[in-house]
Amino acid sequence: MQSSQVFVLQVITLFSASFDNNHLIIKMSVGTAGHSLPLSLLCECHPEVVPVDFGDYHPLKPIMVTDTKTRRGARKGSTSSSSSSSSSAPPDPLSSMLDGTDPLSMFAAASASETPAMSHSRREKEDELVGPDFEPWPAKRGEILARFTTTEKLSIVRKAPGPGSSAVSEKVRTRLEELDDLEEGSQRELLNLSQQDYANRIEELNQSLKEAWASDQKVKALKIVIQCSKLLSDTSVIQFYPSKFVLITDILDTFGRLVYDRIWTMCSDPRPLPDSFTVEDVNDTAKETCLNWFFKIASIRELLPRLYVEAAILKCNRFLNKTGIQETLTRLTAMIRGIGDPLVAAYARAYLCRIGMEVAPHLKDSLNCNFFDLLGTFQQISGESVRNQLVQQRVEVPEYLTLYSPAISWILQCIAYRAPEPLLTEMMERCKKLGNNALLLNSVMRAFRPEFVAARATDFIAMIKECDEAGFPKHLLFGSLGRSLACADPPESERLTILNEAWKVITKVRSPQDYVNCAEIWVEFTCRNFTKREVNTVLADIIKHMTPDRAFEDAYPQVRSSLTKVSFGRDFEQQLSFCVEARATFCNLEPVLVQLIHMVNQLAMETRRVMRGSHSRKTASFVRACAAYSYITIPSLSSIFSRLSLYLLSGQVALANQCLSQADAFLKAAVSILPEVPRSISVEGKLRSSESFLLDFISNFLATLLVVPDHPEHGVLYLVRGLLNMVQDYTWEDNSDAKVRVYISALPLLAAMSQETYLYSIPKVDSNETLYGGDPKFLSELNKLCDTLIGQILDHLKALGRDENTRRQGALAFSLFAVLLAHGDLRNNKLSQLAINLWNLSHKHGYCETRISVRTLDYIKHQAQQPDMAHLSDTIQRLALQSRT
Repeated sequence: MQSSQVFVLQVITLFSASFDNNHLIIKMSVGTAGHSLPLSLLCECHPEVVPVDFGDYHPLKPIMVTDTKTRRGARKGSTSSSSSSSSSAPPDPLSSMLDGTDPLSMFAAASASETPAMSHSRREKEDELVGPDFEPWPAKRGEILARFTTTEKLSIVRKAPGPGSSAVSEKVRTRLEELDDLEEGSQRELLNLSQQDYANRIEELNQSLKEAWASDQKVKALKIVIQCSKLLSDTSVIQFYPSKFVLITDILDTFGRLVYDRIWTMCSDPRPLPDSFTVEDVNDTAKETCLNWFFKIASIRELLPRLYVEAAILKCNRFLNKTGIQETLTRLTAMIRGIGDPLVAAYARAYLCRIGMEVAPHLKDSLNCNFFDLLGTFQQISGESVRNQLVQQRVEVPEYLTLYSPAISWILQCIAYRAPEPLLTEMMERCKKLGNNALLLNSVMRAFRPEFVAARATDFIAMIKECDEAGFPKHLLFGSLGRSLACADPPESERLTILNEAWKVITKVRSPQDYVNCAEIWVEFTCRNFTKREVNTVLADIIKHMTPDRAFEDAYPQVRSSLTKVSFGRDFEQQLSFCVEARATFCNLEPVLVQLIHMVNQLAMETRRVMRGSHSRKTASFVRACAAYSYITIPSLSSIFSRLSLYLLSGQVALANQCLSQADAFLKAAVSILPEVPRSISVEGKLRSSESFLLDFISNFLATLLVVPDHPEHGVLYLVRGLLNMVQDYTWEDNSDAKVRVYISALPLLAAMSQETYLYSIPKVDSNETLYGGDPKFLSELNKLCDTLIGQILDHLKALGRDENTRRQGALAFSLFAVLLAHGDLRNNKLSQLAINLWNLSHKHGYCETRISVRTLDYIKHQAQQPDMAHLSDTIQRLALQSRT
């Protein structure tokens, strides 16, 4: 007798039954949302299901089934059912355990009967894993949690026993409830939880699971998993269900790993078990432990937790027999047909497919069967039970349909992974039979390879036209089609028709946000396949839709992304001309202008790289044109930090292209607007001090100045002096150390400028090291500037001491000490004594971190052992650690 048939009949013994339209309607007593499915659907993927005479059927009466099979599985015998009426007491649903037909005996029988050894090639297939081209589940997890949210209150409660449980004997009920309840006193109702509270509670349960397992409380761990799995039958806050699924299956995944690793460890004595192990490599103790886990799970009364928990440890079948995973996948697929709520069933199928792809990706039959079963439940979505549920929760049908998206998309991704092209044709035919269900069609287009979809783009457009607009907007379908066409080209003869058909729908979208989301996708298809004329037509339509009521302000990322999709290959002048036109068109869209400036700078660097060694005069002229574009455009930006960063970037690009006068102009412009920086800026709707942003910019600016040669008409270090003068005159916040921190940051630059060879340089650009050649007057100017900065810093430290700001004083003193240690010549007695004084000052009040101080001393000791660094030995003797007071 097939184990799957035995299982179906055992499940039926736990159901209540009625007849409707010549079908047996089964309703679960515990663990479903109360919906029903016909038995014909329950068994439709089993061509050899045995007919049963239900004339004297009662759900609590045992069913006796006999079945004889030929070697190839053809049915020869017959099936009969009988009921015993010798006792007036209701029979125990698990009483059939004595004759070997209960789930526990099924596992034992399955493990005892080994199938013939598989061929070597089949074994290699089982060991196949999905490649990096398959998007893993964790990559989808964050998106689902962010998308499916709710403001409704959530609950974690234990459901009351369902109808029919009173008929079970006290002894049996006690035995079953051992696995259904958590530890005594640990289970309580948690009501009115916010979404975050709910997620935190689930995470706490996940941690409790790990702690219970670590403390060898394996039964408690199983109870936690069972209780969490039961929560997946609750759809009372239906908008949150996909996120709930993600949170709870995290716990199931943890449990599955723990069980598998435990059994694996038991097999590793005296030698580790190889990854490609077979059943023969597993010792009896490990097999017994594995069987025990499956026995415990098979005794779970409710369908949903029994299904989820067994799926979680599906991989453990490898320890028992060679075909266990395949047989279990088939059986669990059949079990899901007993779940009445279509949404709950869809996610159960998604989880089973996910586990199946992890442990046996080559077993495609169960994936296909789960998907086709899912299609069979689509009619329930428009049924009375679902409609009543949506009315009660005030959820519209379109919103409800989106709840299926993650589950359907995942199942289809599993099916479509490395699938042959004809499978897409079959899926399209099934979509047509279902009346071109928009949700399903959308998932199909996003799951299969773009080149498969692109080759059938015209067919997909015809199907989209037939879809019902109410349930799933057509512009979303065209968006999914556009994503494929952006990656793969359709037949050339069909491209213009495809664009016209798509844009007919896109241009009618009323919501600016929906419109631009879809238009953004199709801009790339247009740029890939058409001329400037069609691109301009599309961009003109975007401008037309996004201009009224300044709708573009809510769509900066999408609009900016659409100009980055325009490329003219190596026709750089044409690319620059396009940027000029785009600047005029989008003059009011600041993010677009910023993107254009980045594009032009990138264009200048790309031109130099491609044209290196040829047409140098023409290339230089083009680069200067790019610099002029940026220099003219940057002042039109309202954001001061955008202007600063783009002046610096453009100056660096000009310098890299040996355009020294242009680089000088950009850097001078950046210094000139520093006084305009406001003391506070808005970040995510909140006012924040601008000091940290300004300090970051100045640090980058100083690093650039090392390679910038002095202008012959402006004197020595004129850019450095100009920057420091602006810092001196800037109105900093009260009680701020920012100005002094800039001075401290400038000291390493001045030290680097005094070297004979600079740390870095730009090819074909002579820096000050070459221009001055170590001239004593230049070095004297550097020393004078260093003396001025150190004097300013020391004055500030004294002022902090007078004001009893000892913590700030200590931090700045240690920063200056670190600079002197790294860049100063401590053989100079005055400089060495200053460093020691700064060390002592930084430790005077116990605010320095001891760990950092110790590491600093270790570094100095190490340096003292290097050649020409012996003078540090005397210095380190005078540096002491002071304890905190």
